[in-house]
Amino acid sequence: MDSGASEASYNMAVDEAVAESARKGGAPPTLRLYGWTEPSVSIGCFQKADDIDRDYCRGRGIPIVRRPTGGRAILHGRELTYSFASGSSLPCFSGGLLSTYGELSMAFCAALRALGIEAELKSRREKGRILTGSSLCFQSVSYGELSIGGRKVIGSAQKRWRDGFLQQGSIPFTLDVELMERVFRGADRARIESSMTGLSEHLPALTPDDLKAPIVTAFEETFGVTLRPMGLTSEEEALALRLQEQKYRSEEWTYCR
Repeated sequence: MDSGASEASYNMAVDEAVAESARKGGAPPTLRLYGWTEPSVSIGCFQKADDIDRDYCRGRGIPIVRRPTGGRAILHGRELTYSFASGSSLPCFSGGLLSTYGELSMAFCAALRALGIEAELKSRREKGRILTGSSLCFQSVSYGELSIGGRKVIGSAQKRWRDGFLQQGSIPFTLDVELMERVFRGADRARIESSMTGLSEHLPALTPDDLKAPIVTAFEETFGVTLRPMGLTSEEEALALRLQEQKYRSEEWTYCR
């Protein structure tokens, strides 16, 4: 599903609507690729909203949205964002959170390597302060995540239900470090630049649209499937619009922590 660019609240609502459909058997496992109409902040489902300078974001017109998935904050800008939703009955997705992370990361790793980018797949799970020392998603690399030269290049988070899961991820092309320092409390330029990277640093001519075909090919080869282009069903669209209005535009949800 190639959705193009949408506003933050709609992006989150569509991901949840597609996940519900996939979990209940109304849609096959679904890979969605999309972007953002304007710089936006997403915070993890369990993250404290105080990690974000809300007054600054409000003054600059930067939307803040709380994701359905966990993890920590991301400033979305020039990037390709993905979500993957599936029921848990398929053998490749029946092994739990870490197993699913690993399976999906192998596909993204293959896509980057097909472009000549030597991405590295993290094979060890980190815990404790390594994962809690920063409000930014990209300032630690945990199991199943991808880095280039030790700097994180894809940040992902997952939401699991008994009958399925949703994984969301950000693949940045450029980093607006100055804006990150203003948006995220405690953010530091040196730490950001030493821990994060964007694809344009490694392939300057690559665009988000250029990355879509290698990702599709990598998913097909990794999982032995053929991906079929699809749009939202009428039921998914109706659910997404309800979720956007009732949940993802709601300050009660966005600032609940």
